Order: sequence, then C-alpha cells, then structure tokens
Amino acid sequence: MKPPPPLNYIRSFECSARHLSFTEAAKELGYTQAAISTHVRALEHYIGRQLFVRYPRSLKLTEMGEAFLPTLRQALDQIDHATEAILASVRNRTVVISCPATLATNWLTGCIAAFHARHPDIEVVLHGTIWEDPSEPAADLTIAARRFDNKPPAALALWDESLALLCAPQFLSGPNAIRSPADILKQGWIFVHSRQEYWQCMGAALGIETSEHEKYLSTNSSNIALELAAAGAGCVAVQLSLARPFLKRGLLAEPFSVRPPSPWGYYLSDNASSKGSVVKIVKEWILARARAETA
Repeated sequence: MKPPPPLNYIRSFECSARHLSFTEAAKELGYTQAAISTHVRALEHYIGRQLFVRYPRSLKLTEMGEAFLPTLRQALDQIDHATEAILASVRNRTVVISCPATLATNWLTGCIAAFHARHPDIEVVLHGTIWEDPSEPAADLTIAARRFDNKPPAALALWDESLALLCAPQFLSGPNAIRSPADILKQGWIFVHSRQEYWQCMGAALGIETSEHEKYLSTNSSNIALELAAAGAGCVAVQLSLARPFLKRGLLAEPFSVRPPSPWGYYLSDNASSKGSVVKIVKEWILARARAETA
C-alpha cells in the first residue's frame, strides 16, 4: 500500500483550485509559484490522473479535480478543527491569578511552586497587584485584601486572619527591652496606610492606649513595613499571614503571644467566565494549602 501524499501537496491543490491560479496559491501559502506547480504535478502523478487543465494565464479543474476537491476540503477542515482544538486545550491549561503583591511574595509563591511541582502541565500566571484596578483584564482567580464588611460577593476567605505585633529580636533584650505592653509605648511604631486600625486592635488586646502615640513611620506596603521592623525601625502590627516568613527566618519576633482577630483578610474568588477544570484544580489547591497553613 502506497503511503499517503504529503499534506502540503493536498493544500497546494486545494488553494490552487480555490484561486484557479498557482500564483495566488503561492502568495497565500508562502511558497514559490514553481513549488506550488510541482506539488500539484506530484499529486497528479500520485493519483494517476490530471487535476487541472492548464492555460497560459489560468487554470480549470478537470472532471477528476472537481470530484476530488470536496473530499479533500472536508478532510482539511477536519485537520484544521482538530489542530485548533489541541491549541485551545493548551491555552485552556493556563490559569491567571491576580493577587496583592505582598501576599504573593510572602505566601502564594510557595503555594504555586508546590502546585507546579505536582502539575507541571498547567501553566500559572501570577499577577501581583499593589492596588485593585477594575480596569485590568479579568483574571481566572482573584485574591483580594478586603475588610470583613466589604468582602467580594461569593468570595471565600483563605483563612481566619489574625494580627501579630512584631519587632526586631534585639528589642527583646538589653536595658530597654520590651518586657510589658507599656514598653511598646516607648518604641517607634510602623503604620501601613489604610490599615491604621491594626494598632487600635492590638492596643485593645494588650490593654494600652494607642491614640496619643506620635512616634511612627508609615508606608503603603505591608512588606515594606515588615522590612522596616526587621531593620530595627520600630514595632509593627500586621496580618499574621504576612508575618510568618519573617518569624520563621528569625528576622522578627513577637514580644507577646497576643493575636487579636484582623478586620482585614484575603478572599479568593473566580471569574464567572472561567469555569474550566484547570481553574477548579488551581482553586482547590490554593484553598487546601490555605487550610493547611492555619491547621
């Protein structure tokens, strides 16, 4: 049994039949006119019948060419559809996650690295955000930092968020060491913009008055606040989920084992138009890792 003719011979014939011109077929397919003509002659030789009547400036399909063409077009359509389906499948194995840059740095990167090791065939695009921007292209999954009374509709909390009071380890020793909650009032404080209530929550939990404290630094990033505290610039009240990497590495310490609930937390939601199975796989992975984090 003879092997089938090369696919480029078939495409050259179909395109030439559509244009009734080797020259136009060459332009569409990116070959030379001579190459198209050679492909068609090779196909004619393969089937043993002439497909075109060749005139000096045009072509005409023979009766065999007319009969052959519909079947070939149907086959080429099936090949093109199958190829597009494969490409769509590949594209659909990409999941875009939008997440505040601070959480992406301190927690989500480790979560996604572990996911990639388990599912190397699924591509994850992690988009770190500073501020939420409604004009940005919609992600498949979005993690948002929100106050408990303003959480996104149908979103799931990653965990029950707590606050932690942190300082550099050297603040816990020496003559000016922090030994009681009142000693916090003698230290510089670090505030995160729009999260000033963290200090109010921490003050209430420690039983100290925070409203008149004036020695502070401020920043718009919780990560920067944590780095400032690690550098010895003062104490910081921040979400425990962001503080864990600094505590694990010994860069920061907790002078008191007091962790009041945080009014702000992280909420995961999915795009209503992103219902593919790979999105579900990534979402369930993130939620499972979040539960394990606080178990």
